[in-house]
Amino acid sequence: MDYECIIYQEKDQVGLIKLNRPKVLNAMNRQLWIELQDALEKIQQNPEIKVLIFTGEGRAFSTGADLKDSKDRSIEDYRKYLESLQEASRKIIRFEKPTIAAINGYALGSGYELALACDIRIAASEALIGSPEARVTSSVTGGAFRLVQDLVGPGKAKELLFTAENINGEEAEKIGLVNKSVPLETLMDEAYEMANKIAANSPFSLKLIKKGFFMAQGEVSLEALMDYEVEACLACVSTKERQESLQTFEKRKK
Repeated sequence: MDYECIIYQEKDQVGLIKLNRPKVLNAMNRQLWIELQDALEKIQQNPEIKVLIFTGEGRAFSTGADLKDSKDRSIEDYRKYLESLQEASRKIIRFEKPTIAAINGYALGSGYELALACDIRIAASEALIGSPEARVTSSVTGGAFRLVQDLVGPGKAKELLFTAENINGEEAEKIGLVNKSVPLETLMDEAYEMANKIAANSPFSLKLIKKGFFMAQGEVSLEALMDYEVEACLACVSTKERQESLQTFEKRKK
């Protein structure tokens, strides 16, 4: 597929998806979501790519849904759109490889939710992040009800969603919504530095660790989670890669 709404690039072991509708602040239309899912599928099948970064072209990460797309939708068409949006969000949340959102500017609505779906978020200090849904008589999608609470707690999550106010990258770091806030000019360097640190590790371990985190968020009981932890460790130590990793680790210690 040729991409019009995203740019996909590879650098060493890191993939980069850049939302590419800068004239509309990377507002997300149906075509963008289709291209995004196509790129995810290709990256998932590529063993050379170990980590995926999302960012936006121009002044925004994404300002959310393209309202021109929804202007004349019937309720039934809207339902189909929302269901396809949720499926795309599930793919990102459950993506087997670690994901990083490099939030370069506005991250609002479903753009904000895309960042929430990632494993790690690094934001430019001046980036504006928020959920305007209550202001425009809408509601959140992409699992945001749970994802925001997991990051900042229920009280702060309710404050953010009820007030529909935006916060900048620095405030987002203070409350734990993003991992790190940095100057815009160093954002991509920071994102790639983080990605390269992750990519240096075992992809098999990363896959199992990410699955374990997902289970720990409430998909299973603590007992089932601890049983999984045993099986995940056994699966890792049984690989050929395990011995190579240990040898490299021992050399680093010396």
